[in-house]
Amino acid sequence: MAKYVLSFRVPADYRPDAGTPAEWQAWFRGLGPALADVGKAVTAYASLGEVGGGGSRFVAYSVVSAEDLDSAVALAKDCPVLRVGGGVEIGPEMEVPES
Repeated sequence: MAKYVLSFRVPADYRPDAGTPAEWQAWFRGLGPALADVGKAVTAYASLGEVGGGGSRFVAYSVVSAEDLDSAVALAKDCPVLRVGGGVEIGPEMEVPES
């Protein structure tokens, strides 16, 4: 199985509410063994160049194991970020050879 990075973006003015952590924890549990790395959230960020437009911001990433890109997309379809008008970018993890 390959690993895929899920990059979570929310609307620029989004603020989580009291139920947000439980909603994410439930979603992560639902991924079961496909969740390879829960990842990290960010509390502040900066960007350079064009990164998804000015209407959204990066908030976290996770890594999942999946057979192919379509399977990784299917895992992300119920992500909590989608319910708040955000999005998920999904791409295969690239192994970087050591030099």
